[in-house]
Order: sequence, then structure tokens, then C-alpha cells
Amino acid sequence: MPIIEIQGLAKSYRVYQKREGLAASIAGLFHRKYRQIEAVRGIDLEVERGQFVAFLGPNGAGKTTTLKLLSGVITPTCGTARVMGHVPWRRENAYRRRFALVMGQKNQLWWDLPAAESFRLHQQIYRIDPEQFERTRDELSEMLDVGDLLSQPVRELSLGERMKMELIAALLHSPEVLFLDEPTIGLDVIAQHKIQTFLREYQQRRNVTILLTSHYMKDVVALCRRVVIIASGRIIYDGSLEGIVDRFGGEKIVTLQMADGKIPPELGEFGELFSQEPPRAKLRVRRDLVPEVLGKILARHAVEDVSVEDPPLEEAIAEMFSQADEEAKRKMPEPPELLREE
Repeated sequence: MPIIEIQGLAKSYRVYQKREGLAASIAGLFHRKYRQIEAVRGIDLEVERGQFVAFLGPNGAGKTTTLKLLSGVITPTCGTARVMGHVPWRRENAYRRRFALVMGQKNQLWWDLPAAESFRLHQQIYRIDPEQFERTRDELSEMLDVGDLLSQPVRELSLGERMKMELIAALLHSPEVLFLDEPTIGLDVIAQHKIQTFLREYQQRRNVTILLTSHYMKDVVALCRRVVIIASGRIIYDGSLEGIVDRFGGEKIVTLQMADGKIPPELGEFGELFSQEPPRAKLRVRRDLVPEVLGKILARHAVEDVSVEDPPLEEAIAEMFSQADEEAKRKMPEPPELLREE
């Protein structure tokens, strides 16, 4: 049975439209105008226990809104969702003790206190047995290599160190489901790698179910086998990383190493010649034309080495977003008139 079940989940907001100028501001005190924003437009999703799922989409697609709905922070406009059998927005204590939400741009630790003090507060909030608390805290601190930083005020820690402390705080009560919203945002490459390694190892040890949003494709490639992509509030893809490239990557990258070290200008006739670093040249070629193009090039030129690769994952996902936006614009009705408050 799925640990997360979502059916027809939707969330819309009514946003006040403030006009410029003093007169308009005064008029707005009596006659306010609003616009309807549909953040999530009826999504269906099931996640099995122990899965590590990437939840991707452009800014404003509805990713964070969905995580807030599943964690009970906000209430949906319509639709249903169950996480471990609980309806999130009922905010039952039994549910709160079984999940955790970590947001890369939000802090849950006391800024001027050592992280160890905030951890003690979490122990009391979640009523964690003292022995279990110390055992879990020490295990997580060792895995993240921050044991010598627990007594240091949070404000004195680097961004990467603070995010490690945020993860420890979220995992002290051993949640069964973990929602991660941009956990590596703003971190350098080394800090990103350490957090990726920790999350992969922790998920394997505890078999915890994780739903991750991130704009860093390295996070996704390193951690997730299943990818769910949302755009304009709707799920447009649910499958593997390889499936994204197969479905939306309509081109291949052909790298040629010329035997004589010179790059003939006529290579541009076979595709987009986007990189020339003698003796190597890179062509962007339509997937279905690769065998024909290679045959012609090898027949005319001396090539020492050749490789054919898929384009970067970011390009395939960007193409997916572009197609989703175009489809949404075609289906979208004319912009509604602003609503006036009675």
C-alpha cells in the first residue's frame, strides 16, 4: 500500500492587486480587487514506502505548495491526500511525530544558541526517550561530521554547517517520511556533495521515504531513481531519469576527434557545430539522423575517435518545461477579470 496517496489535490489563492498611486491606494481601502492564482491544479500521485523521489519543476510550478499541503502547513482548496494513513491538514499529533519538513530557505534552529540547545528543545517537543535522543544525535553528528560544532552558536556556522544541523534537528525523532525543499540551495559543491552522501546513506539505513525538490540536477542524479515533474500546477511526467532524455531529448551530442588535428568547416552541414577545440569538435544532431550523419562524416574525413552521448539532463528538462508551458498557454482561457470584493 502506498505511503503517500494524492488524488485531485488542488490549491488556489486570491491575491490582492494593489494599484500604483495615492488615489488608487485610498480607493483600495474601500474597493479591493483580487486575482485568482491556481498554485496546484488537481494532481494525482502515489509514493511507495522507502522510495526517494525527486519532485521537480520551474519556479512557481507548485512544488513547495504541494510539500506544504502534505505536511499540513496549508489546507487544499479541493482534493484528498493521505500520508501514512493520515490526512495532513488535520494536523494530528500522531502524524506530526512521523514526518519532517526541511526547507532550505527557512531556519528551525535558534540563531543565537548552540545547535545542541535546539536539539534538546526538539527532544522535549517530540518526547524522545533520552537514551534514544543521545544515540540518534550522536549517530547523525558522526555521519555529518559536525560533532565538534554542536556547542557553537548557530549564527557562527557556515551555510553548509547550518544545513547539516537543520537535517539533524529534523531527523532526531526518526521520521518515516521526509520532505526536503531545496536542501542544498546556496551551498558550494563540497557541501552539496557531503549532504548528498549523507542523505543517500541515511535513506538506505532507515528505509525512510523522501520527497525532494531541488534545482540542482546533481542532487537528483545522485539520489533519485524516480522523478516527478510538475509544471503550471500539473504533473507532466512521472518516471525514470533515463525516460526524460528518451522522451524529451530529441538530439544527441556527437564528439569527433579529427586524425589530422584540423576541424573541417563543412562539419556544420551535418548538424549544429557548437564546440570547436582542435582536434575535437562537437555536433548537435537529431537522434534519428545520428547513424546517417556518422556514416557520411566517416566516409569523407579521417576521424581518430568518436563518441555519441545524450545531451545534459538540464537541457531535456528545460525542453519539457517549454513544451508544458506552450501546452498550458493553448489550453488556458482568456485571463479572468479581477474580482471585486463585495
